[in-house]
Amino acid sequence: MTTAEMPGPEPEFTVRLARDDAELRAAQALRYDVFVRELGGGGPLVDHENGLEKDRFDPYLDHLLVHHEPTGQVVGVYRLMREDQAIEAGQFYSESEYDLTPLRATGRRLLELGRSCLHRDFRGGVAMFHLWTGLARYVEAHGIDILFGVASFRGTDPQALAQPLAMLNHAHLAPPELRARARPDHFQRMDLVAPDEIDRRRAMIEMPALIKAYLRLGGFVGEGAYLDHAFNTTDVCLVLDTARMNARQRRLYTGERAR
Repeated sequence: MTTAEMPGPEPEFTVRLARDDAELRAAQALRYDVFVRELGGGGPLVDHENGLEKDRFDPYLDHLLVHHEPTGQVVGVYRLMREDQAIEAGQFYSESEYDLTPLRATGRRLLELGRSCLHRDFRGGVAMFHLWTGLARYVEAHGIDILFGVASFRGTDPQALAQPLAMLNHAHLAPPELRARARPDHFQRMDLVAPDEIDRRRAMIEMPALIKAYLRLGGFVGEGAYLDHAFNTTDVCLVLDTARMNARQRRLYTGERAR
């Protein structure tokens, strides 16, 4: 995938990698709206004066953007970091939260996904579909085998999140060879509810849309949640092995229609 536009099924949206500083700033502005204004997050490099959520990793990786052409807005963002980019940056972003030794030991091509967000006016619509299909094209172009990254629940009270965390732990724990583990300084056990006491309906209602999307594609979670007080979130490490996807999951992921 290059920085060329990639038209999606709906003509009002296009998906491409950020091509210049102006597009990067548009991505950071959307991230500020979501992660700082909505979720109450922060960080040492957040630019409150200009409304930009940024960090030291931004210059090293690719920024996938969904543009709403009628308004000229960036309405969706995904940060993408390949292993060669992580080496240049010194580490993957999520290595400050999770021990990624099992993933690195596979010797397969890794891609870290992060800072995924949608403008509030475009959630629950087709914007997420465009973000995923753009991601699928990027993965194909770079021969990626394993996708991973942290996804967040709002808040840092694990008891309030006991139902969805327990369901993830009991039903979707990654196999040992793909099981990243939360760093001990912020490690939070996820098995807070016994398997026979999980209210599946409640757990799914309380599950963020991004996590549910990974589960539909056959994704797993790492061991333990990470309590991120700076961003006011409880994070889980999601792992998606493209080789394990079945035909239906692959169609969902790539946006292809069943024949």
